Amino acid sequence: MTANEGSRPVSRETSHSASGWPNDPDTPIGAAAERAMQVLHTNRTLPRPVERRVFTIANQKGGVGKTTTAVNLAAALAVHGLKVLVIDLDPQGNASTALGIEHRLSGTPSSYEVLIGEIPLSEALRQSPHNERLFCVPATIDLAGAEIELVSMVARENRLRNALAELDSSDFDYVFIDCPTSLGLLTINALVAAPEVLIPIQCEYYALEGVSQLMKNIEMVKAHLNPRLDVTTVVLTMYDGRTKLADQVAEEVRRYFGDKVLRTVIPRSVKVSEAPGYSMTIIDYDPGSRGALSYLDASREIAERGAARGGKGHA
Repeated sequence: MTANEGSRPVSRETSHSASGWPNDPDTPIGAAAERAMQVLHTNRTLPRPVERRVFTIANQKGGVGKTTTAVNLAAALAVHGLKVLVIDLDPQGNASTALGIEHRLSGTPSSYEVLIGEIPLSEALRQSPHNERLFCVPATIDLAGAEIELVSMVARENRLRNALAELDSSDFDYVFIDCPTSLGLLTINALVAAPEVLIPIQCEYYALEGVSQLMKNIEMVKAHLNPRLDVTTVVLTMYDGRTKLADQVAEEVRRYFGDKVLRTVIPRSVKVSEAPGYSMTIIDYDPGSRGALSYLDASREIAERGAARGGKGHA
């Protein structure tokens, strides 16, 4: 059966190591799989933030799991009972695809129309078919031309912030903005619209390459356009515990960012990569896999950290 037929795949059986741990890092195992299914099929909730939390998912280096992290954290928070919005600012529309949102049809209301002021953000909202609490503002190919069109517009850096301000503050608990890797007007709009930056960093060679430049850009936006902007969260992705390199990179990132780095690390996972081909997040594609469990744990950590800074229980 092909991905287009939309069937949810069944985890295959795998051999086990001498310790009894499966050699396939994507295979659900006993209690872990059971815990994942309990989360997905109960009304377990996480602390709700006092005010809507808006994150820009940023990293100028490509291939670090930026979109993957955005959609899977959003889906994990929604599973835990919170209402979440993903704004897709990448012309490729990968976040829209992963959330099961149609974005290729001509005339689809999208983040492009929102940015140029043709429609309010509320008109571009689409509900994910996988969770009633998960929404997306999709990206279409039209967004590729937005950089040029925005140049001549008044308050061009504030277009997304103004659009978000029109939404009732109680409509969503979390908003994740997925932006392209380049630091153009789309990414600047995302940084101006969000008080929090979440940086995914892969546990591979040159992990911190470009991060210093990203930090300089964030400081520049903070100084001139958004005084509330701060890097609050760093997520280690593509972690392979079988290699010394992964531990060395993790140690280096934690030394650089301190307690902003989540304790939870996201493992390298074939299933996480496969999920978008089924227009799903890993939470829906294979909820018992280690990738899904890691994102569920990471989302819990983000919510609990926010609550520790002044949150309240979700109603």
